[in-house]
Formats: sequence, C-alpha cells, structure tokens
Amino acid sequence: MTDAAPAHGAPGFDAFPTTVRTTDYHAAGEPFRIVDTASGAMPAVPGDTVAERCATAIGPTGSATSPRRSALDDVRRLLVREPRGHAGMYGGFVVPPDDDGAHFGVLFWHKDGYSTACGHGTMALGAWAVDCGRVPAPDDGSAQVRVDVPSGRVTATVHRSGGRTTGVTFRGVPARVSARKVPVATTLGLVEADIAHAGACYAAVAVRDLGLEVSPAALPALVRAGQEIRAALATHPGTWHPGGPLLSGVYGVILYEELPDTPFGPHQRNVTVFADGQFDRSPCGSGTAARLALLAEDGRLGEGEDLLHESVIGTVFTGRVVSGGAEGVVTEVTGTVYRTGEHAFLVDPLDALGTGFAL
Repeated sequence: MTDAAPAHGAPGFDAFPTTVRTTDYHAAGEPFRIVDTASGAMPAVPGDTVAERCATAIGPTGSATSPRRSALDDVRRLLVREPRGHAGMYGGFVVPPDDDGAHFGVLFWHKDGYSTACGHGTMALGAWAVDCGRVPAPDDGSAQVRVDVPSGRVTATVHRSGGRTTGVTFRGVPARVSARKVPVATTLGLVEADIAHAGACYAAVAVRDLGLEVSPAALPALVRAGQEIRAALATHPGTWHPGGPLLSGVYGVILYEELPDTPFGPHQRNVTVFADGQFDRSPCGSGTAARLALLAEDGRLGEGEDLLHESVIGTVFTGRVVSGGAEGVVTEVTGTVYRTGEHAFLVDPLDALGTGFAL
C-alpha cells in the first residue's frame, strides 16, 4: 500500500512537519524509534491524559490497528513504512505526562497503529531519558524514569556503571490472568490459550500444540498461527478489560516453548505476534509480564525465582514477580538497551511515494 501524500486537517494537527527527528534504540533486538513532540517540529496532541491522547491519535472512527488518517498519524506512517522504516518498526511519540508524578508520557506505535503498553519501548525510553539528560543519573548506580502510558504509570530503572547504561528494568502495571485453557481452532489443529492482561491483552499458546518450534525458519507458520488465534479470540470475554475498549481485545499472541529450567527458575523461548502480523524480535517486555502472571498462578515461579525468557533471535529478558494483590502481580523485566542512531527524516513534496509504502 502506498500513500501519495500526507493528509491534513484533522483537529489539532494543522501542519505536517517537513523534518521529523528521531533517536533510535533497540532492546534485545526490537527497534524503538523515539519522537519528542516537545521539540517544536511536531503538533501538540490534544487530551488531558496520555490515554486521551492515544484515543485522539486513533481517532473516533478508527481502531488501534486501523487509525484515522491525520497529520500526526502520517508521521507514524512515515517512520514505520519503507523506505524510511520497515514492517518490524516500533516507536513512540513522547508527550506530556498525566501529572507531575511522571517525567513524561508516550504514545506507542507500530506499523499498523497504536498500543497501550510496550515493555521494550519503556526500557528504551528510560535509556533515552538518561542519555539526553532529561532525567539525571549517576555514573555508577541507578535512576528511575517514570513514564505515563495509555494503560497507566510504569517505571524504567536505568542501571549504570562507569558512566554508561548496562541494563534497564521495566516495572509495568499489575498483570492479571483472565482466562485459562480457552479452546481455539487453527489450521494446525485445536489448541488451548491462556489469557492475561499486562498493560495490553495477551494470549499464550504452547508451540508444541501447533507442531512447531520457536525458530527463524518457522516464523511464517508462527505468524499465521498467531493471526488465526488473535482473530478467533476477538470476542472472548476474557479479552475484556474493566478500563474499557482501549485496553480490551487481544493485542499479542505469545507462542512459547519450554526449555530446561535454570537453577534460578523457568526457562522459555517465545515469539510474540501482535497487531496485524508483526512479530517481536525481543522476548516482548509486556508479554513477559503476562507470562510471569501465568507462571505465578501455576505455582511455577516462586519467591526469588526468575524467568529466563528468550526471543526468536536468542536475546534474553529476565523477569520476576515482586509483589501481588487484588489487581494482579507486579512484575519486573530486565534487559539490555543500545542506541542505534539519530535521524532527520524528510518528505520531499515532489516524492510520489509520500509517507511511504508497506509490503
């Protein structure tokens, strides 16, 4: 699909910026492209909270994976579509926080639209906030970066040694299990899905039940299975969130396989298929939180134990449950984050490809 030219005229978005500046990171291999709307080149996003701004970005006639066209959404399209992006691109617009309790807010986006949570993105934002001096941090020690996201307030603890970031720990909103062993018919057979909410709704399915393994060679089959499972669960009551439609509906399908336990706890490998067939190169930060809630309910993750969570490319997040309550379990997920570049993306008014194309 090709966009011939940027769209204009949506409320609050009067001008498409001629230059979009980004700072890019990756967390365990998954990209995250950061756009600071306070830089002056970007239009303000109307709303009193981050959740309201996310709803504005989606638009009253749009959905999370099919947002309404606007100048703001054309910036997203510009950055995720070729030739400036790619089908696996992820990123976020940095916006004002809900109140003074957070350093900033963020609207998460991907190739198809917007999401309410993103653990790897929160890790990247923590590193970015420290790197650019927005949040002071010691050369040796750690600093907490508080971020308002559409699903609530989350924290990135940035670990430092010798003046550089050595890792980031993501603490998300409480994760809770909402359904177990939901039968789902796929073209590879009948499987059972467990559903958990961790800032977004995830369905977890064992790949052995699909006759597959988590490997790069199996990715086409894994993506197709993930899309089938997501579609089949679209109306299941377990996907509903008390916070309303924005937080409801399956966002990602976690296809996981068991590996031998480590001395510290369970060991699993997964690929998370989300949106309209995009897949996570990292072990998925919020998806790891959902897995932690399920493992804790199973009694497989005790106090002081960690989940070693691998991605399809072999990168690792380490997750743990730190507390529990009526709203669910509070989890922490730790991984590595690296800056990959700084960019100034342009749109030539004579370029017939406009904001790009998706294959």
